[in-house]
Amino acid sequence: MIAYRAMIDVPRELVQYLGRLLAAERRTRGTRRDTRALTCFYQALLVLVWFRKAEDLTLLGAGFGISRATAYRYRDEGVAVLAAQATDLHTALKRVPDDGWSYVILDGKLFDCDRLTETTLSVQGETIDA
Repeated sequence: MIAYRAMIDVPRELVQYLGRLLAAERRTRGTRRDTRALTCFYQALLVLVWFRKAEDLTLLGAGFGISRATAYRYRDEGVAVLAAQATDLHTALKRVPDDGWSYVILDGKLFDCDRLTETTLSVQGETIDA
């Protein structure tokens, strides 16, 4: 295998911010120092690279020198830490009139939907996929 370095268009301040959030989470969990495969900075970098490039976590983890399982665990921990910082939908919508916004764009998946399994009747009375 050949190792190489790469650049990513993510501000260093963002990586440091997420690293601080991860460090606080580790303190809350009581994680001992030097027991993790990656520092908080590199775990934050792994998470942000995954968000930015949507890389396969097995390959991404290998690039950071960690196993697939550790890469998934680190990614999930980073996503959870970021999600804890976000306000919920109801709180965000209550801010709309207070901040004087004229419109709001909601983007994202709010619920699971599987139209492939939904069936309906055709004009001839046959069952077809919706």
